[in-house]
Amino acid sequence: MAKKFYLSTAIAYTSSTPHIGNVYEAILADAICRNKRKEGYDVYFQTGTDEHGQKIERKALSLGITPQAHVDKVSKELRDIYDLMNVTYDKFVRTTDKEHMRVVQDIYQKLYDNGDIYKSSYEGYYCVACESYYTEKALVDGKCPECGAKVEKSKEESYFLRLKPYQERLINHIKTHPDFIQPESRKNEMLNNFLKEDLPDLCVSRSTFKWGVPLPFDPKHVSYVWIDALSNYITGIGYDLKNPSKEFKKLWPADIHLIGKDILRFHTIYWPIILMALGLELPKQIFGHPWVLFGNDKMSKSKGNVMYASDLVDLFGVDAVRYYVLHEIPFAQDGSITYDLIADRYNSDLANTYGNLVSRSISMTKKYFDGTVSYKGELTQFDKELKEELSKTLDKYKKSMDALKVCDAAESVMTLLRRANKYVDETEPWVLAKDEAKKDTLENVLYYLLEVIREASILLEPFMPSTSEKVYKFLNVNNNSYESLNKFDEKGTYTVGEAEILFKRLDLKELEEKVLKIKEKLAPKKEEKMEEKVELKEEITIDDFDKVELVVGQIEKCEKHPNADKLLVSQVNIGTEVRQIVSGIAKWYKPEDLVGKKVIVVKNLKPVELRKVKSSGMLLCASDKDDNKLELIEIKALNPGDIIR
Repeated sequence: MAKKFYLSTAIAYTSSTPHIGNVYEAILADAICRNKRKEGYDVYFQTGTDEHGQKIERKALSLGITPQAHVDKVSKELRDIYDLMNVTYDKFVRTTDKEHMRVVQDIYQKLYDNGDIYKSSYEGYYCVACESYYTEKALVDGKCPECGAKVEKSKEESYFLRLKPYQERLINHIKTHPDFIQPESRKNEMLNNFLKEDLPDLCVSRSTFKWGVPLPFDPKHVSYVWIDALSNYITGIGYDLKNPSKEFKKLWPADIHLIGKDILRFHTIYWPIILMALGLELPKQIFGHPWVLFGNDKMSKSKGNVMYASDLVDLFGVDAVRYYVLHEIPFAQDGSITYDLIADRYNSDLANTYGNLVSRSISMTKKYFDGTVSYKGELTQFDKELKEELSKTLDKYKKSMDALKVCDAAESVMTLLRRANKYVDETEPWVLAKDEAKKDTLENVLYYLLEVIREASILLEPFMPSTSEKVYKFLNVNNNSYESLNKFDEKGTYTVGEAEILFKRLDLKELEEKVLKIKEKLAPKKEEKMEEKVELKEEITIDDFDKVELVVGQIEKCEKHPNADKLLVSQVNIGTEVRQIVSGIAKWYKPEDLVGKKVIVVKNLKPVELRKVKSSGMLLCASDKDDNKLELIEIKALNPGDIIR
């Protein structure tokens, strides 16, 4: 029976369409799993989407759709991207799946019954983007220390998970299991930055929004991020508190949780403690991979520096994009991606080193031997050196892949292919072809080249599966298992077929034009947002200003908008009538605080519907440049209907 291998990725948050930095993790996981399958393991590869939370609820509201409709759309987009990138997962989990939600409720109930969860209240600064609370001390320039976004001061009743009772046990586990957290630097970060002091209890419920799993013992509360999201690693393989499935018993504990370094704390502290509280084994390894940076910056839609997989595939092809991110992202350091960098790597490694070697080796085999060559024996010094390089590559490749150093594994194969190109220059087949006495030597040279190409393509299959399949077809070979490697000087025959160009060399000028079009496509909203703070609006004349009719209004009644948390609906007396005006000021004012205030109203603004509620006018406000503070402009002495000149 084959040995099992269970790998899970973090599940992607469904707030918006993922960029290549988000998709890198799935490509990395796919390469690891493809390698394990070729090694003979019974592989189970799980990924999915995290679909609950306030950020998603607000995003859906801003789009005028339900949260479920929003997550359905983004989850499908992600699966389409994974299919595009040839990601061969076995299970795609969604946290809105009914079975997942049922088991999550059971987990909450068990933790509550055991006294691991208790009710209290939380007051702090909340970052919607990160779904996290922070103390005022933890803020950086008044903003989220993780992502730099604005935070909201919040106080609400919540349930908390006790962490301290399990802290010492977790520390001991980390210290006695050296591979539990990788790379080593990440383990040291957890021990030194988080586990040296007593862990504060973890907030695990919210009561100020509804888009989450309702707690079975208190339906006013919904699950808050981490118990819900992290539990997918066991719910997706059939965990059940009363009757766990055969699949769960077979697969758990996971061999690798593959996650981004930014969520390492949640996976190496909170998740193990949840598992301990449930009486389950901990995963064998949690690997916190580095980030894919745009140049030297973290990708961010707000910065306008994101790159999307579909655009990259249109420019370079699926396998070239896969190869680049797997080759260029080191084991423990962030890697960089730009269009120019991909183009350079494409032309150097794929078009020149790999593609050119395949093309000319097959071409010479057809030209000199009608497409068929056999092993003739009697290795020359050049042959021996090529064989030695192949042997070194096989050893380094296996060690690198076992250690999850996939970039090193890819480079070892490319080093072999460079050596094979040098071997062509050393042996000069075109010169050998002129001497009938050297025919066997020439046939050997071509046979060795084809064998190196075959073995290199087997090793590159986890990185570029479609390309490897093409090469197998060119070579007319079927046995492409790892067991067939290291056969450099064994007797055999190759009869090659027709070969096409694997990687056409890129025309950099043509590529530049295409990249400009992509940047133009992505730029408008991002530039618009960035320019708001730095560009002055167009100057107007006194005639333009005279078109605006400003009057004093008094707010007689105010209530929350029925369909939008950010909006308030006010009934405003403007002297001649009472107007209904909808304003996005709920973050700064409660409805009862506004009643009686005299304000400035834009009287002749064209009526609009905001979330199906009519608004006839606008209230004038002032805010700071970052929109952290906002104040209605109030009038003291004048009366409703008086004109503002």
